[in-house]
Amino acid sequence: MATAEQLKALVRSYAEGDQAQFLSVAMQVAAHAAKQGHSKLAQELRSLVDQVKTKSQIAPRRLEPPTPLTQPRGELAGLLSVSYPSTRLNEMVLQPAVGERLERVLREHKQGHKLREHGLRPRHRMLLVGPPGSGKTMTAAALAGEMQLPLFTIVLDGLITKFMGETAAKLRLVFDAIRSTRGVYLFDEFDAIGGQRGASNDVGEIRRVLNSFLQFLEQDQSDSLIISATNHPELLDHALFRRFDDVIEYNTPSGELANRTILAKLGTFTSDELDWKQLSASAAELSYAELARACNDAIKEAILDDKSVVTTQGILRAFEERRATRRS
Repeated sequence: MATAEQLKALVRSYAEGDQAQFLSVAMQVAAHAAKQGHSKLAQELRSLVDQVKTKSQIAPRRLEPPTPLTQPRGELAGLLSVSYPSTRLNEMVLQPAVGERLERVLREHKQGHKLREHGLRPRHRMLLVGPPGSGKTMTAAALAGEMQLPLFTIVLDGLITKFMGETAAKLRLVFDAIRSTRGVYLFDEFDAIGGQRGASNDVGEIRRVLNSFLQFLEQDQSDSLIISATNHPELLDHALFRRFDDVIEYNTPSGELANRTILAKLGTFTSDELDWKQLSASAAELSYAELARACNDAIKEAILDDKSVVTTQGILRAFEERRATRRS
């Protein structure tokens, strides 16, 4: 007979319309039945699965996105905001090592049925660390876009309260949603709830919230992708790091990466006369977001001056303005 987890997986995949996963679990049930000595039942199940595959010629994973909560309702309305990103990873300028690790996450999810047949699961708990504007939030959007899933962003203002036990109860609601509606769930500014226990400014309620988060994360068996992002990894409790399947570090772009970012943002406004060596040197320590905004400023200036391309000096001025904005 099927195990309790297999029965729940069958119902969940049926509810989500994921035929490939449904048949994959059915094959697991057949394998389990064979181990229990029910060879006839196992053979019948395998034959039924083969018949369905032959008739429908299904793909390993459905291409259409699941039907998510159109908008979170009830208490969830104040805890989750939803969007449907069209961003793709190839739109981002990433360090090669970071790009490879994100591609691996996508590959595991797109071929998750192969892993589940061997009792394994795709990576589904990620921690992204790095300075502001380095691409962490955009990564969550790109993964949601690639996987054709909704992006649910946890609203910290609604989650964290001053009342004892209330935040943990709201956190449970979030993880219930993670389990019931497949999507990419982003805990941005994660250090707000993942701070070190025992820190000088620690209060009992936040400590209980962190303990609850660790417990919920450890118990999560959903098909959703959970992403936590922080600008301050040094503030996180050490117990958190080993709970994630992947910890990916982001840095500000430099050298060739900075030039590629500038080139991508300028588009048709790129000039053959740009001094890339000077631009690369001036872009040092600016984030991806700051480079993008500076390029947009340079493009606006060119348009208002009735020019079809930007100049090196125009971009350099925009870079300096971004630095001045940061200092102020």
